[in-house]
Order: sequence, then C-alpha cells, then structure tokens
Amino acid sequence: MEPTTVYLTSLGCPKNRVDSEVILGTLMSGGYEPVENPLEAQVIVVNTCSFIESATQESIDTILELAQAKESGLCRLLVVAGCLPQRYGRKLVESMPEVDLFVGTSSFVQLPALITNCQTGGVERLLVEPPRYLMTSQTPRALSAPFYRGYLKIAEGCDNRCTFCTIPAIRGPYRSRPLEDLLQEAEWLASEGVVELNLIAQDTTAYGSDSGNLTGLPDLLKALAKTNRFAWIRLLYGYPNRINHALLEVMKSHDCICDYLDLPFQHVSSRLLRAMGRAGSVEEFHRLVAYLRTSLPRITLRTTFMVGFPGETEADFQKLYDFVEQTRFHRLGIFTYSAERGTKAARMKNHVPEHIKKERLAVIADLQERISLDYHKRLLDTVQPVLIEGTSSETDLLLEGRLASQAPEVDGRVLINKGFGQVGKIMPVRITEAHPYDIVGEVVNPRGRSDLF
Repeated sequence: MEPTTVYLTSLGCPKNRVDSEVILGTLMSGGYEPVENPLEAQVIVVNTCSFIESATQESIDTILELAQAKESGLCRLLVVAGCLPQRYGRKLVESMPEVDLFVGTSSFVQLPALITNCQTGGVERLLVEPPRYLMTSQTPRALSAPFYRGYLKIAEGCDNRCTFCTIPAIRGPYRSRPLEDLLQEAEWLASEGVVELNLIAQDTTAYGSDSGNLTGLPDLLKALAKTNRFAWIRLLYGYPNRINHALLEVMKSHDCICDYLDLPFQHVSSRLLRAMGRAGSVEEFHRLVAYLRTSLPRITLRTTFMVGFPGETEADFQKLYDFVEQTRFHRLGIFTYSAERGTKAARMKNHVPEHIKKERLAVIADLQERISLDYHKRLLDTVQPVLIEGTSSETDLLLEGRLASQAPEVDGRVLINKGFGQVGKIMPVRITEAHPYDIVGEVVNPRGRSDLF
C-alpha cells in the first residue's frame, strides 16, 4: 500500500514549532508521507495557537481555509491539534463540523492511532487530556527550521500566574526535562547540522525549579557549552526576577553562549504589575538592567511590554515611556492588552478603550524605532560575525543573515548586498547601512582564514 500523505501547518511561536515537529515526526514514524501542497494531502493537520484573541482568530481562519481541500483536493481527514482544542474543547466540536478530529496539547503524540481509529469510526472527534505531556530525546521529531538553526524545548507548562495569561490552563504546570535527556537531544541536533541552538520554554529561567534545583539553567548552559558542538547558544523567554549571578557567570565564561537575554518586563508600574500577578517595580528594573550591563557589557537586551492593561492611566503609561527612553533596549516588542476569556484580568474594571491602546502602542513603537536606529548606527563600518541564512525573502539579489544579537524571526536581519556567503556558516560582514529593523552589509574576504570569527 502507498503511504498516506499528510500536510501540516504550524501556527504560533517556536515552542509550537517544536510540537509540530513532534507531530510530523510521529506521523512519519507511523508511515505517513509529508507533502508541501495541502491539495495533495489525504490528511491535513493544523497545529494551532490560541494565546490571545488574534492568534485564535488566525487559527480559525487557517482551519476554514484548509477545510476547502476536502472539496478541491485529496483531503479525507482534517485534524486540529494543540492549544485551540485544549482551550475551547467541545465548543469547537459544535461550531466546526468541517474538522474530523480535535486533539489537545497532551494528545497529539497519539495521532497515528487516533487517525486510524477515526477513519474506522472508533474514536470521538475530541480528545483533550490534562496537560501533562513532556517530550523526551527519544520522541520522534522531524526538523522544519533551516538545518543550521535548532530549538531545544527545555521545559513545558508554566507556574507563573499572570492574570492576563491563558498558558497555565492550556499547558499545565511547569515541568523540566532531565538535563541528560536534553544533552542527548542537543547532540542529535548538532549531528543534523545545527550551529545555533535556541533554548525555549514558557519560562527558561525557571528550569529545574519544579524539582527544587536553583542552579538548573546555569548547569544546563554549562553542560551544553562544554560539548563544543554549537557556535551560538541563545536563551529565550526568561523572567526578570529569576536572573542571578550564577547564570551571568556561566554566560560570561563561555564564548558560545550569546550575550543575549529576552526578558518580558510587561510594564513598570508597580500597581499594574501587582494587578498582573507579577513582581517588580521601575526602581528594581532599573537596577537589574544596570547590573546586567555591568556584568555583561556587550549584552543585547530584548523585552516585551503591554499597553492598555485594565486601569492603566496616563501616568502609568508615561512611567513606561520614560523607562523605555532611559533604558534603551536593543530589541523591544510591544502589544496591546487583550481580554482573554477565563482570565482574572478579563473580569477587572476600568478597561482601556481600544483607540487609546493603539495610540499608546504607536507612541512606544515610534520611540523604540529611533532607539533601534541609533543602536544600528553604532555598528556602521564595523565588521561583525553574521550567520548566513541564504537568499533574502525580499529579493534574489540579496543574501540575508543574522548577528548573534538578532534572534530568529523576531529581531530583524542583516541584508548582504556584496560578497559570497555560505549558508549555515558564520562569516565576517562589514555593516554599511543602518535601519531601524534591518541592517545592510557586505561579506569581507578573510584572506583565506576560516577561523576569523
């Protein structure tokens, strides 16, 4: 018999991407053949995101669009997996008859058997179990990122109780993977050609805390660095209140660990932070940033802020604006508060009007654009190590790559308009133009030296 063809689309963040790679790897282990055209697939799987309202809507739109393949293509079975079914459950069964099978965040590894049973009428359309699943290094996984870039999901779930967030309900309690298991998976990623390893979790800085290990993340980073298998190791999705001396010492001691931290502050008003269920104050955050920049002078700091949280006043917003202006983060994400059903924040009073949220977002975005441009101007006429990623998505006339200070898919690119670059290699590039998001450069001839960077 010919294998069943499957098409998978992944929505949301890199953490979801890893889940999608597990889904695809599991299906391939079960004899399924992946295809790139949904019209050629007998089974279509949509791995969804529903963190906020806009992500939920994107998931629904994608499902309905791909459902048309039942009429115009070979699709016999449409599967919706991940966060959306875990969050909305039976409501989806009633509202989306186009979908044959819904599976939650702990059930997608059972898909080969579930699809077989579904085709013979032996399973309900919905399988949502308590979110307790945790992958291992032995879990089948089909990589979907470019060969030189890999994601290592070090933990699952979240124990933080931010009042605006749905993640703990969708993903369950925080649970760390064993260090040795992570090292085995990292070794496999290296053998597949990965040179840039990005550590991800809902909260990477909490790694090991579920078992009482207060040095879990430093221990893991140290062990990964000592393998000498990766040129860059990057830490994503940390929490400000969990940064400690041990972590910074490990980062300082190993050149392969990028001087890069992604810390979502969310706001600086103490009153709003308490309402969000988060710790901190503007004074504490100023001290933390100063400490980080003193400990790691070349560090790139990325953060995320939310505007329009219930009760945010003009004075609160001004405090946030002043902090951004004074702190001058290299990278900054800004988004408007979204009232998510089932969260404490959605039941709060004094919701900020939508037009004010958008105005505040635009003001911060404009400020950060100027800050980012100033930062990039300081790189002009310097030679920087750049990971070459291939032809630009904008034009075949340009190559593109990234600095160690640019995380994949969120921090912009280096556009290369002169010289030859080898995909997956870190090469010297002279920066010739500065823009707020991207920068432009040319590959420098290292005169035959391959060890320049």
